Order: sequence, then C-alpha cells, then structure tokens
Amino acid sequence: MTMRYVTFTFAFVAISCTSSAPQVAPTPTTPSPTPSLTTEPTPTGETTPSPLPTQVPLGKPVFEEFDLPAGSRPHDVAPAPDGRVWYTAQGSGELGLLDPRNGRVRRVDLGDGARPHGVIVGPDGDAWVTDSGLNQIIRVDAETFEIERFTLPGSSANLNTAAFDGDGVLWFTGQNGNYGLVNPRNDAVRVFNAPRGRGPYGIAATPDGTVWFSSLAGSYIARVDGRDGRLEVVDVPTSGGGARRVWSDSGGRLWVTEWFTGKLARYTPSTGGWHEWDIPGNAQPYAVFVDEHDLVWVTDFGANALVRFDPRTERFRSFRFPSAGAEVRQLLGRPGEVWGAESGTDKLVVARTGS
Repeated sequence: MTMRYVTFTFAFVAISCTSSAPQVAPTPTTPSPTPSLTTEPTPTGETTPSPLPTQVPLGKPVFEEFDLPAGSRPHDVAPAPDGRVWYTAQGSGELGLLDPRNGRVRRVDLGDGARPHGVIVGPDGDAWVTDSGLNQIIRVDAETFEIERFTLPGSSANLNTAAFDGDGVLWFTGQNGNYGLVNPRNDAVRVFNAPRGRGPYGIAATPDGTVWFSSLAGSYIARVDGRDGRLEVVDVPTSGGGARRVWSDSGGRLWVTEWFTGKLARYTPSTGGWHEWDIPGNAQPYAVFVDEHDLVWVTDFGANALVRFDPRTERFRSFRFPSAGAEVRQLLGRPGEVWGAESGTDKLVVARTGS
C-alpha cells in the first residue's frame, strides 16, 4: 500500500503527498480564524411543508446484522454505490469495507494512534474518514486502498463528521470547538473556531449543496457559507436541547435530534420556522437520517431502537434492534436500506424498508 503523507503550515496550506504530486505554493493565514457570524432569532411559526408522496412503505422493516472482527467498535457507516459498506472501526484504528453479499470484510489499517470517527463516500467514489486520534482527514481509494492524509494544524480538533458541499469541498466538525474544510482540487485545508466553543458534531448537505452542522454543547445548527466559511447560527427551539445530528430532507428542511430533551426538531430555512415533536418514552435520540421517501429515522439509545417518523401523519413507530446494547450512533442509507453501526456489539445492521 502506498501512503501519501501531508504537512501543513499555519491553518491554510497546500499539500505535497508523494514525490510525484505537484507542488502548490502555500497561502499563509492566521491560525484558526473565527469568521464573523450572524445569529438568527428562533421563530415561533412554520409554514406547511410540501406534501410527501402518498405511497410510502410503512410496514415493519426487516433487520439483518453482520458480524465484524472483535474489538472493532464500529462508529459510523457509509453504504457505497457498488453495494459494499464502509465503516470506521474506532476500537481497532481501522477502516473496514463489508460486502453484504458474502459477509466478507476488508480491513485498512489507518496507523498507530488512529481513532476513526466518521466516514462518507465522496463524489470521487472514495472513502473519506475523520480521524480524531490522528487529527487527520483520511482519503482511502475505493479500488487500490491507497491512503492520502490531510493533517490539521495545531492541537486536536477531536474530529467528528464530514460532508461535501455542492462544489465538491469537504467540510468537517471537531467537538473541541472547530469546523473546517479540505478542498480536494488544490489540497487546501482551513480550520475555524466555532461559536460558543466546544460542541460541533453532526453535519449534512442539503440537495442544493448547502452545508449545515449541529453543535451538541452549543444547542444550535449553523449554515456554512462555502465562499468564506462564515456561519448563520440558528438556536434549537428548546433552550439547552442540544443538537446531536442533523440531516436534510428532499426539500432542504433540516431534521435535528435534540439529545438532552428527547425531541425531534425540523427547521425550514426558507421560512425560518421550527417545529418540534416529543419522541415517545424516555427517549435519547442520537442519529437521524431521512430516506428517499422523506421518512425520518432516528436511533433511540434509551430504547435500543430504530424509530421511524412519518411527517405526513406526525406519528412515530419504534422497532427494537435485534441485539441488546447495539448503541447505534449514526445512520446512512440507500434506497430501501437504512444502515447503522452497532458500536456496542461489533456488528453492522441494516433495516430493509421495503421500497
């Protein structure tokens, strides 16, 4: 395996990865700048969103689990277009690739001290990993498994998750109070200080390519301006509710899990309106994902369950995971499938939804 290592100066630099890679002149800036931001007041009303399709699968999903090597402690999962599924093995410091057709797993060692958190499939088809142990964004070629590393400057950001915007730029969050970008076109990296310090966690892009991230400790979501990294900050409707993960539906509405209050919230950027729902039971909503039918899926840590919310009827339905103590912290999917990583059981799980 050929590895390409990356070195940075200040907070915005160019990278050289191998001797054959082109050299790009560095562009120095001040370390970890904090862009200006605007704080939007929390509106009280929301207009009625566009109706969902009348025919959506609302039966009980069928679960299937896949065993992983002991000690993997998978954290995030990313289904690939070819049918395979990437996952981060936080316990063993690896990136894994599962083939659900035969249960086989390919393991990629990310190096000493690796503690991978998030993984997504980029526009290039490769896997992009946020590694909190190495303080790196890591790109793994989907065919050759070669590794390219983008090291963040300064102290650890405690990297969490990442998303690509409409221009192909990767944005990431760091729980220690950071967010930033990697631009694959010129290998540039920038790191910014987030408002209110610690907390940036989940991140997602809307259908038009706009990136939003959530702050668990800060209890807000923020829209990132892709031109300069400035933020539009919007507080969640319940003070101190937390904003663990965020995901967009097909209309660009943002769905947010409020970890501290057991609520699911929806924000409509076009109107500035919020709506909240109490998840039944003593809920601990962690992950959120919106499928191709605009059905909302949430993992409930308290109930060890996958919860489905139908925005048309405003009804929740809960389905227990097959294994006790699954601890599913993140969801991603593809048509007819919702995938999660069971960090508590060393398994991946898929809910086949029947579409």
